[in-house]
Amino acid sequence: MTIEETLTEPLPMPPVRHWPAADLAGTDFDPVLADLMAEGPVTRIQLANGEGWAWLVTRYDDVRMVANDPRFGREAVMDKQVTRLAPHFIPDRGAVGFLDPPDHTRLRRAVAAAFTAKGVERVRHRARAVLDELVDELLQDGPPADLTSAVLSPFPIAVICELMGVPAADRHSMHGWTQLILSSAHGKELSEKAKREMSAYFSDLIALRENSTGEDVTSLLGAALGRQEVSLEEAVGLAVLLQIGGEAVTNNSGQMFYLLLTRPELAERLRSDPGIRPRAIDELLRFIPHRNAVGLSRIALEDVEVHGVRIRAGDAVYVSYLAANRDPEVFPDPEAIDVTRSPNPHVAFGFGPHYCPGGMLARLESELLVDALLDRVPGLRLAVAPAQVPFRKGALIRGPAALPVRW
Repeated sequence: MTIEETLTEPLPMPPVRHWPAADLAGTDFDPVLADLMAEGPVTRIQLANGEGWAWLVTRYDDVRMVANDPRFGREAVMDKQVTRLAPHFIPDRGAVGFLDPPDHTRLRRAVAAAFTAKGVERVRHRARAVLDELVDELLQDGPPADLTSAVLSPFPIAVICELMGVPAADRHSMHGWTQLILSSAHGKELSEKAKREMSAYFSDLIALRENSTGEDVTSLLGAALGRQEVSLEEAVGLAVLLQIGGEAVTNNSGQMFYLLLTRPELAERLRSDPGIRPRAIDELLRFIPHRNAVGLSRIALEDVEVHGVRIRAGDAVYVSYLAANRDPEVFPDPEAIDVTRSPNPHVAFGFGPHYCPGGMLARLESELLVDALLDRVPGLRLAVAPAQVPFRKGALIRGPAALPVRW
């Protein structure tokens, strides 16, 4: 073997690490993920469900490369029992999360207008009015209160339903279905039943809006269906994904306020200097470990070398956006919350073709929540010790089950 061949020889296969993805409290970073990051930029993992093992990519640059490289596809996941976190994961064919370009691009284009700056601004006024009502009720009822049930849960539900075009009377049903779909604690049967019921609801709603000129998501999907740009199955799959994703703000904002309430000096800084809030929210989005383990995998469609490791065609690959957001090469002192951090190119909303379409909406909601709660409830503080705040069990998206507060 020549010296040149030795230099280009791929690294030996790393061991397969079992990742139990235990329920974690607070904003603790997953210790298994921290160990995997320390072991190397490309490791191998086995999650609680599915079959076999998968590659895990954790460095910022590598994560962005894999997420944006057409040599790694989502559609091929449909035909494999990839090792995964969710016990009841059964992807629907045609669902946008499992499409590759050009089909993925075509489907996202159908609803793009709702998620532009203009589309998100369309719901700002209504979102602020809903939030003001919720805070009015919170103050009227008086302390103590559960901030999650009083504000952090009903607010994102109202906003995503507004954006989707779901009538206010149906918000409760949407919330119930979403909770069952997002939790592994209720079992596969209930989760799948909830998904079928939500899909049937959107199937009816989108079909009714086939010739609509409305700006909400279901109207845009109905119009695209009428023009035969998308199938009903594709439109429904996308609507379900967007509706569920909209409620992730409850858990993200729950973790955000848990952080602010357990670090009063940070809350006070944001309260006294409103100008730094947008940048501070970006930093909190970078720091918060918003999910357990990893999300959806990709399949290598050909042999690809990532950071000296050869990934073979057919291998499953996960990227960790949580790990990428703690890469010290990109974010100096990544374990610190630095509200002046600039630039802050975090990947909390993903990267590449599957970048979360609701990123701009989630930012808007976070800004409105921080403004309303810091300005209107100045004495807001935890009503229990930080260790007594209950966090969700068996959830794919992390967050407090309740956030007891007083003021």
